[in-house]
Amino acid sequence: MKNDFTPEDELLFLALGGSGEIGMNVNLYGCQGKWIMVDLGMTFSGTEYPGVDLVFADLEFIEERSRDLLGIVLTHAHEDHIGAVPYFAGELGVPLYATPFTADLVARKLEEAGLLGKVELNIVGDDDPALELGPFTVSYLPLAHSIAEGNALLIDTPYGRVFHTGDWKLDEEPIIGEPATEADLRAIGEDGVLALVCDSTNVFNPKPSGSEGAVHQALMEEIARHKGKRVVVTTFASNVARLQTLGDVARETGRQICVAGRSLDRIIEVAQDNGYLEDFPTPVDFDTAMGLPRGEVLIIATGGQGEPRAALARMAESNHPIELVAGDVVLFSSRQIPGNEIPIGKIQNQLAARAITMVTDRQAFIHVSGHPGRPELEALYDWLKPEILVPVHGEMRHMAEQARVGKECGIPAQVVQKNGDIVRLAPGKPGKLAEVRAGRLVLDGDIIAPANGEAITMRRRIAGEGVMVVVLVRGQSPVIEAIGLPLDEDMPAFLEETANDVLNAITRLKGKDGRDPAAVHEAARLAARRAAQRWSGKRPQVRVVMPGGAG
Repeated sequence: MKNDFTPEDELLFLALGGSGEIGMNVNLYGCQGKWIMVDLGMTFSGTEYPGVDLVFADLEFIEERSRDLLGIVLTHAHEDHIGAVPYFAGELGVPLYATPFTADLVARKLEEAGLLGKVELNIVGDDDPALELGPFTVSYLPLAHSIAEGNALLIDTPYGRVFHTGDWKLDEEPIIGEPATEADLRAIGEDGVLALVCDSTNVFNPKPSGSEGAVHQALMEEIARHKGKRVVVTTFASNVARLQTLGDVARETGRQICVAGRSLDRIIEVAQDNGYLEDFPTPVDFDTAMGLPRGEVLIIATGGQGEPRAALARMAESNHPIELVAGDVVLFSSRQIPGNEIPIGKIQNQLAARAITMVTDRQAFIHVSGHPGRPELEALYDWLKPEILVPVHGEMRHMAEQARVGKECGIPAQVVQKNGDIVRLAPGKPGKLAEVRAGRLVLDGDIIAPANGEAITMRRRIAGEGVMVVVLVRGQSPVIEAIGLPLDEDMPAFLEETANDVLNAITRLKGKDGRDPAAVHEAARLAARRAAQRWSGKRPQVRVVMPGGAG
């Protein structure tokens, strides 16, 4: 590797996102002066970035080397793997590659961003030859996951083959698609695998994730138990196999389907356009659903992760055309994503207060994960027999644990890396060579900005401490405004005293300081902040406004 991090006669791996965290997956492979990118995802911000919805990996490293980037290969259509495409693909200016279902969803994102036709999007079919991208030959291999067309990538290079799993699981009854078999995977292992770059999400689960087919029987039994009740099932919109299961269960239990949520409408449309859900029942509209006997409708709704504007949240607030009453049933056919406990709990408490029955995957087998438990990881190790294990798609504890499991299973080398670590896979002993910056960006309104920039930092401070504005006009008493201080009934007295403090502080300035706007500004700021701390214990942000100067 050259001093400017250009790959030489070697095979390099670099994660810019998704290593040390779950979500925001961006992986780079480098060889003979060129790079390819695998996935370009995003994550949701939670409370860490107030006022922000979407978070992206900072692509500065590869943007500076975009002339050496040959393409972006997308494993599947989950947002943490494709969500950043419309925000960065145009700037990177390289071709995208995806299977039909994923490509359809990506094309819609590009169209919404005004980039359709401006970014090259290549659809990779089952019978298409492997992608030839410089020193890389990339082939898709179908694996089961909680979305249609989940894929691993076989990346052949002059220095050996990489098996990049993407998100995956083992499933003998996947409902949708035909994943690679044990025999297929053993054959790949017999041909030789240099490195397995592998999903770590469920490494702490001592059991296999379970089959989608088994969920069908459990959902049918659970829904059949609630005769005469209106039943709502919330699940991940992208889980096409679960949608197929629910369509079949509705038919088998004598219920009509109603779909509540725009993301569900979009996924159903894309799935049907690509040959999936072809026998899915025709959904009825909200008015028809409300007119049916309660036991003759099954509602599929978005919002199982507590999203405040999603259909389930609105139903819980009695603010949706689908009305729920005491005795109705909500099934949570999805996993609770870490970090969403509070918003999910809020919705569940609202439902419980209205005597609406809830069933989660802790009470019935109505959900299975799309990621491999430990037995599935161990099986894949045995079939592929890789020389190197590189855990990805996990927090540091997940990746370290997968490395430990891989070592116990006899994989000769394990490399635990994090975002920004450049790892040499071959030739020679694998390991970290260097570290480059791998930061975060946020979509703040319509602007992509640094996640640790002044705007977000100031917003956190204001959220925690409040803000004050001091207006100084020559010859007039200072005007003070305070927002976010816990002084409701004391506010008038506080503002009066603060104005006096500010005036006294300015008056005490002598000589040239009294004529220096900067000195006046700082004296007023400190006086106002000290008053706020004295009255409330808070240290607010203070802004001093001096129209035309003051003193």
